[in-house]
Amino acid sequence: MIGRLSSSKAGAVVSDDFVHKPVLLDRIVDLFSEVPAGLYVDATLGGAGHARAVLQANPGLHLLGLDRDEVALSAAMRNLADMPDRFELVRTGFDQLEHLVRDRTHQGASAVLLDLGVSSPQLDQAERGFSYRSAAPLDMRMDRREPKSAMQVVNEYTYPELARVIRTYGEERFASRVARAIVEARPVTDTAELAEIIRDAIPAAARRTGGHPAKRTFQAIRIEVN
Repeated sequence: MIGRLSSSKAGAVVSDDFVHKPVLLDRIVDLFSEVPAGLYVDATLGGAGHARAVLQANPGLHLLGLDRDEVALSAAMRNLADMPDRFELVRTGFDQLEHLVRDRTHQGASAVLLDLGVSSPQLDQAERGFSYRSAAPLDMRMDRREPKSAMQVVNEYTYPELARVIRTYGEERFASRVARAIVEARPVTDTAELAEIIRDAIPAAARRTGGHPAKRTFQAIRIEVN
């Protein structure tokens, strides 16, 4: 699913809370400052923290910024507002990267950046349902136009399907126990309830190490949804 973002559309989304410190910023700027002039793709744009620094360091680059999250794109639009001729933002995933680049240049991209994972602003926005640290609807969609949310994964997947997701994407060694507990507790309506079900399904000894007992299962569901 692809959507171009215009400045008028950006104003419709409140994203003042989308503040994210880019990782390895100095290193990335050093690398990209020497890239030949041309198209630079940030395929996981977020709030454009990396992109802004790269464009400032290398005046020969033109940005194609991709992200599935409307809130992130709105923040990026504002962050880049003082350089309007140097970027294009597209609401889509990086799986569309190849044909988007091909449509814009025969030379291909001069550089591509991917910063994979969930950003801290997404985790901090409780209503998005990404985090196990607060009660929120089971959503977890980066692109809220998509029909499948965590609600469907948690409440509609069969036991084998759910166990596979938790084992494959979360590397949770108690995947079968967790999946069984979720199925038996249905319907599950929010993230706090899901986190408690997961915690109770994992043996007490295993809960004492490795961080929050729900983190691997939440990771798995986020990946499956997105």
